[in-house]
This record gives sequence, C-alpha cells and structure tokens, in this order.
Amino acid sequence: MSEFLAFFQMGVQHILNPEALDHLLFLLALGAVYRPRDWRDGLKVITAFTIGHSITLALAATGRFPIPSRWIEFLIPVTILVTSIDNLRDWLGAAVPIHRSRRALFAGLFGLIHGAGFADYLKSLFLDRIAVPLVSFNLGIELGQIIVLFAAGLLFTAVDWSMGRVPVAEIDRFPLRARVVLVSALTAVVAGQMALARVPW
Repeated sequence: MSEFLAFFQMGVQHILNPEALDHLLFLLALGAVYRPRDWRDGLKVITAFTIGHSITLALAATGRFPIPSRWIEFLIPVTILVTSIDNLRDWLGAAVPIHRSRRALFAGLFGLIHGAGFADYLKSLFLDRIAVPLVSFNLGIELGQIIVLFAAGLLFTAVDWSMGRVPVAEIDRFPLRARVVLVSALTAVVAGQMALARVPW
C-alpha cells in the first residue's frame, strides 16, 4: 500500500473509530438542525469546519501550534457543549430557525480546535516527510466525516418521519424541533461529562 493510501485510510479510521467519540458528537450536534432540503446551509457549515481544522492540523502537525494537548482535549468537548446549548436555545423558542449564518462562524472557529486534536494523533505517525501524510490523512478525515453525516442524515430523516406520525397541532414543525432538542440534549450531557473529566487544572 502506498504512503498516500495508508494515511488516507488512517484518517477515515480515525473518524469512524469509537474512540473518536468527541469528534463524532460534534458532527451530530452540528448537523442536528438540518434537513435534506437545507443541504446548502449544511454545506457551508461543513466547509467552514473543514477549513478550520485543516489550518490547525497543518500548524499543529508541524509544531507551530503550541497549545498543550491537555487543553485541546478539554476544549473539544466544550465545543460540542456550546454547539448543543446553542441548538437548544434557538429551538426551544417559539420560532423555528432554519437559516443560521453564525453556525458557519462557529464551525470554522471550533474546527481550529478539532484540527489540533487530529494533529496530536497524526504527529505520532510521522517519520521525516509530512506533506503526503498531512494531505492524505486530512482527505481521509473528510471522507470519514461525510460517511458519518450521511448516516446521521438517514437516521434524522427516520426520526423525523416517526415523530411526524405523532398527532400535534404544529405537525409541520414538531418532528424537526423534537429531533433537534433530543439530539442536542444528549450530546450536551455526554460532552459535559467529557469536559469535566478532562479539566486541565
């Protein structure tokens, strides 16, 4: 197997590995507010996240992002918690927001933190050259994220359909609101526990 394919495979496996639960939870919290018809908004958010984590993945992997790993490990669940709380704050209100421009900003900023987390794993695999491993590992991460979000989209659609069968007054809004609140509450609880377990002081 070539070096490119080897690191590409490692990137995919790193995202799909159950030990990468924090990154998976962030993707779920980030995607919880979208439906298939909102794909353009979702694409903007995922692109912003990709740009953010690509920047710090490159900087941290080359030793130019000197934040201690214990702080990165703590901040990653904090990003999940903040995203989940933001979801709950918006979706427990009277109006149902569909287009939220600040989510792309959040995703880009939080991507900077997650990229440093990816790099911590990647640095342990480097020998001499870093260009090929860096690019191929990052592409593998992107494919892993696409797989996770596609699977989450199928699950969310199924949940929406199931909740849509519940007789409520606002039948058009209920399934999405209920799903966002449920997913965000669960990710907030798990992320909060992770953050407490990783407090760096």
